[in-house]
Amino acid sequence: MLENVSIFIIGLVASLLTGLVEPIGGLIGIGMVSIARPILPWGRAFAAGAMLFVVSDKIIPESHRKGFEKPATFGVIVGFVLMMFLDVVLG
Repeated sequence: MLENVSIFIIGLVASLLTGLVEPIGGLIGIGMVSIARPILPWGRAFAAGAMLFVVSDKIIPESHRKGFEKPATFGVIVGFVLMMFLDVVLG
């Protein structure tokens, strides 16, 4: 019985210690964002470029296989137009 209680206490302490790290990481993240605010647009542009590369290199060729060239191209065009429309309407 005493062994079960000690295992429970060890688990409780371990979970408390892992939970205490999260606010510290949040404060570090807030500090880094406030310091790096001028380069955030460049980071977002890099992430968008990486996503465009993945889509153009992997997803579009895969969708054009087996004779689905026209529906796949139409889907990409409709998706892009819808995305631009939502960007303008929602600001």
